[in-house]
Amino acid sequence: MRKSVYILLFAFILTQCHCLKAQQQQNFPAWFDSVKLGIMIHYGLYSVPSYSDREQYAEWFYKGFVTDDTLRQNFVKRVYGDNFSYFDFTKYFKAELFDADQWIDLFKKAGAGYIVFSSKHHDGFCLWDTKTTDKNSVKAPSHRDFLKELKTACNRHNIRFGLYYSLMEWDNPVFRWSFDTVGIDKYVNDYLIPQFKELVDLYKPSLVFADGDWDFDYKTLRSGEMVNYLTEKVGKDEVIVNNRWGNGNPYGFLTPEYSAGINVKNRPWSECRSLARSFGLNRLSPLEDYLSAEELIKHFVQLVSMGGGLMLNVAPSADGQIPLIQQERLLQLGQWLEVNGEAVYGSKPYKTPYLTEDKTENITASSLDFDWVRNAPVKNCTEDNFSILWTNTYTPEKSETLTFELQADDQAEVFVSENGKKLFNGTATKNAPLKFALDFKKDRKYSFEVRYEEIDVEAYLHLKAEDKDGNTFDFAGDKQWSGKVHWQQPVMFFTTNNSNLYAVVTQDLGKQLAFDIDNVPDKNMKITLLGSDNVDLPWQYNNGRIVIDLSNLTMADIKSRYAYVFRLEGFLKQ
Repeated sequence: MRKSVYILLFAFILTQCHCLKAQQQQNFPAWFDSVKLGIMIHYGLYSVPSYSDREQYAEWFYKGFVTDDTLRQNFVKRVYGDNFSYFDFTKYFKAELFDADQWIDLFKKAGAGYIVFSSKHHDGFCLWDTKTTDKNSVKAPSHRDFLKELKTACNRHNIRFGLYYSLMEWDNPVFRWSFDTVGIDKYVNDYLIPQFKELVDLYKPSLVFADGDWDFDYKTLRSGEMVNYLTEKVGKDEVIVNNRWGNGNPYGFLTPEYSAGINVKNRPWSECRSLARSFGLNRLSPLEDYLSAEELIKHFVQLVSMGGGLMLNVAPSADGQIPLIQQERLLQLGQWLEVNGEAVYGSKPYKTPYLTEDKTENITASSLDFDWVRNAPVKNCTEDNFSILWTNTYTPEKSETLTFELQADDQAEVFVSENGKKLFNGTATKNAPLKFALDFKKDRKYSFEVRYEEIDVEAYLHLKAEDKDGNTFDFAGDKQWSGKVHWQQPVMFFTTNNSNLYAVVTQDLGKQLAFDIDNVPDKNMKITLLGSDNVDLPWQYNNGRIVIDLSNLTMADIKSRYAYVFRLEGFLKQ
């Protein structure tokens, strides 16, 4: 008997190790890299207030409301009165206009291959019929199991069903994430694991996007057990998970957030971002915060050219309607893909993902006090990989000593000089702010130069000063700071599919198109503009440069806007 137990135990361990090994080897299902576009949906109790600062995430309403966010606290007091708790929003969460088929039909028309629906965000409110908590949408006035309805609609429209799932909760009675210091093991064992397994058993999602993991390692969260359970239930050739399962986690596709893409070749990735600056609906977002159709299409093409994909988030209102501006953007993207999809779906990156042009723009500021968060300082500038050169002068009215602090993400270097003579220079980084003191003489002119560099993710720059009495202020200098923003603007993208190369042009078309190319094209190569009914375009190649004659194209041949795709058929036949 004991020998049999040992044999069974050994077999079980081998099975678990094999499953874990498969994840670590990154044997991802082929469908994910092929479809390129998914729709993420953030919907929950936070959709009732739909309210936050312009640069905040509205789905974090609970956290701000119960801490020190006076904007949200005052809003609740003004609109809902005193003694109103976050979960009182449940009675307003009715979803009276929600229609799963309308949603999925819209996403299908947008060209998406899967959805990622917020089954549970950090507030702990579940949008399915769960036995693990009473905080769920079936017991709310909506009386709906959103996951069941969406899963059925996905099956009907032949689109894959995926889920966003927060591993942590701010209001769980066992362990209140970011508030409690003990109880995480009990939470994981008695609540997280059973709830996740229930979710998998009921809905068998093809994709799970885990989140809220960053305070713990993946072993504490028992992520291996959850991923393995999901894989066994759904199948390793179908299911895929992301990489947010705890520190040190070996699983999943990468998920850059509000980025210009990442240069990773050996692991699938998909950027997640909303059409505006918040994943949950924020009614304070102005129109300018929403991606235009042109910006959306160009950004999507850039991600695909780099070998990645896009999880484009939509933010429904509490009644279950997707706002019209979001619907319009999805349909505009879908119309573009209907013409140009062969350059996207199933494509692979070319050795040169895109060609760029130098871009600069002048700006001014009264002081250097910026937090661009995930955005750029000027319209059309890339969110990542830009720099700004700031200059100003300072002529003190009295002799004094000022102490400065420079903070920056990712990096800023400051230079101070008098009559061309350098007095000081130093560098600040995200993890190392720069502090320095300078003695200034009355009526002398000093030159300041701050060179800021943004690489990826967050972006901020702060220059503060303090006088001898300890008064801190934004250092403004003599006049407004003059800034010159510099970045590399992608203007042409490349993808490959089978033996074809696709050149995606984002500038207005003229009489000819010329660009440098790495490979020598096959002499029998045929070039056409997608959507133009196969109008052959004459071309020439000389010394690494290809020139395409566009004079035969008419306005009727151009079926898409913002980005024009040329198929170089047989280019890769060597």
